[in-house]
Amino acid sequence: MAPPSAIEVEAVTDTSGVTIPDPLSAPIRSNEILGRRKKTDKRQWGVAAPSDTSHFRLKSYEGKPKARRWDHYCSHEAKVRKGNSLKAAAKFLSTPGLISLGGGLPSSEYFPFEELSVKVPVVGHFSEQETKESGVVITAGKHDLANDKSIFDIATAFNYGQGSGAAQLLRYVTEHTELVHSPPYEDWRCTMSIGSTSGLDMALRMLSRPGDMMLSEAYTFSAAVETALPLGVRIAGVPVDAEGLRPDSMDDILSNWDVNVQGARKPHLLYTVPTGQNPTGATQGKARREAIYAVCQKHDIFIIEDEPYYFLQMQPYTGPNAPDIPPPSSHAEFLQSLVPSLLSMDVDGRVMRLDSFSKVISPGSRIGWVTASAQIIEKYGRHADVSTQNPAGMSQLILFKLLDEHWGHAGYLDWLIHIRIQYTSRRDVILQACEKYLPKEIVSWNPPMAGMFHWMQVDFRKHPDYPEKSIETIEEEIFMRVIEHGTLVMRGSWFYANSEDKHDTLFFRATYAAAPAEKIDEGIRRLGEAIRAEFKLEKGAAGENRHANGH
Repeated sequence: MAPPSAIEVEAVTDTSGVTIPDPLSAPIRSNEILGRRKKTDKRQWGVAAPSDTSHFRLKSYEGKPKARRWDHYCSHEAKVRKGNSLKAAAKFLSTPGLISLGGGLPSSEYFPFEELSVKVPVVGHFSEQETKESGVVITAGKHDLANDKSIFDIATAFNYGQGSGAAQLLRYVTEHTELVHSPPYEDWRCTMSIGSTSGLDMALRMLSRPGDMMLSEAYTFSAAVETALPLGVRIAGVPVDAEGLRPDSMDDILSNWDVNVQGARKPHLLYTVPTGQNPTGATQGKARREAIYAVCQKHDIFIIEDEPYYFLQMQPYTGPNAPDIPPPSSHAEFLQSLVPSLLSMDVDGRVMRLDSFSKVISPGSRIGWVTASAQIIEKYGRHADVSTQNPAGMSQLILFKLLDEHWGHAGYLDWLIHIRIQYTSRRDVILQACEKYLPKEIVSWNPPMAGMFHWMQVDFRKHPDYPEKSIETIEEEIFMRVIEHGTLVMRGSWFYANSEDKHDTLFFRATYAAAPAEKIDEGIRRLGEAIRAEFKLEKGAAGENRHANGH
C-alpha cells in the first residue's frame, strides 16, 4: 500500500519573505516547514559558510531549561583542542566586495563537472520499478547559486566546507530533528557527521580517558567495542531482556561499583541502540526509556544514543497468516506511532544522539548528524574541523536536491512510511519461515519490532554432546554446520560487550534486510536443517522432532 501523499503547499523560496506562524511554540506539521523558515541571505549559503543550527530552528525555546555543563567529563584532548583557525576565517568570505587572497580554496573553474543529475522517485511511487518508469531527473548545475536557481550548487558543494557540514543540508536535518524529536531544552544544536561510527569515536575521544569503562547492552554493536578498546575504554555489559537494556540491572551495577574489583572508575557513559538494537533486534518502549533516563540522572550518566534504525520501526507482528495492519494514514499518525527517543525526553542535555541516512537512504552517502547541547556540539565541531572535516560535498549536494528541493519534509516522511511497510513485510517473511522450519524445542525468539535483525536463542544444553563440549565449542560447530548447509548467520559471541564476562546463553543473528523473500525462506529452511543435523534430530511422520539417538 502506498503511503499518504505529501500535501502540496505554496512554494516559498529561500530569498523571499515568509509569514512566520504565531505562536512559534505551536506543534510543527511537515507541510508547514517551508512557511516557517526565516528569510535568508544568499551570502549564508556560500563556500565554507559557517552556520549555527539555532538559526534554523522553527519554534521558540524561550523558557526552556539550559543544558547542564559537562566539563567534569570532558577529556584533556577536548579541553585543549582549538579547532581550525583557517576555517574560522571563512566567515569573511561573504563580505561584499572582498577579494580573497587568503584561504586555499581552489577555483571552481577547475572542477571538471558542469552538471550532476540523478533519477529519483516521485512521492508516492517509491518502488524500484516505479522509479525506473516514472522517476524524475533532478539536476544541480555548477553556478546555480550565483544564477539564483538554487541555494546549493557544484561550485559550493564540491569545495572545502565547515566540519559542521553545508548550511543547506544542516538546515534540513535541524528542521527534521525538531519535527520528530523536539528536544525539551533551550540550547540544543545539530552538526553533520560522516556516520555514527565516526560520531562514536569522536564522542569517546571527547568524553573518556584510557582506563575508563562504558556501559552498554551485554550484546552490542561489534564496531562499538572495536572503536572503544584501542582508546583504552572497556565496556561493562548490562543484562538485556526482550525490551533491551534493563534499567534495574544498570542501577545495580552502578550502585555497587567497586573500583578495586573493576579496575576502573565508576562509568559515566552509556552507549545504547534503543531501537532495533544490533544484534538483538530489541526495542526499548517508552516506559523503558524513561526508566533508563532516570537511572542516568541518578548516577549522572551521559548517554550516547545511536539510532540508525529509528525509522525502521515496523507494524506490530500479529502472527502467521494474520491480516495486514494498515499503515499510518497521515504523517502525524506515523510520528505518533514512533517510540519517543531519549533525546525527546532529555531535559538535562545529557543525550548525544547519533542519526544517520545509512539505513534509510544509502550507507555509501557517509552522512549522518549529531544532536546534543551547544557545549558538546562546539567541541565536536572543533574535532571534525581537524580530522574528518565535512561530509563529502557530492553526497551532501545529492541529498539536499532529493530531500529539500524534491521531496521536502512531507515527501521524506512518505518515503519513511514506505520503508516501514517494506521492512515489515521482510520481517514477517523471516518469522513465518522460522515458524515453519526451526525446531522450537531448540530455537526460540521474540518478533523484532524494528531494525534489520532477528535474534535467535539456541538451547545448547540439549546438544547431544553437552556438557562434555563447552558452549563455545557447540556454537562453533553449529556455525560451521550452518555454513555446510549453505547459509550464513552471525555468532552471538561476536557481539559480546565484554569478552571476559561469563555467558550462559547461546544466540545467532540473522538479517532480513538484504535477501529477497524467497531467499530468506530458503535460508531459514537450511538453518533448520543444519540445527536438526547438529542436534541429531529427525522429523517424524507426524512432523514432530525427536532425537535420532532416542534421547
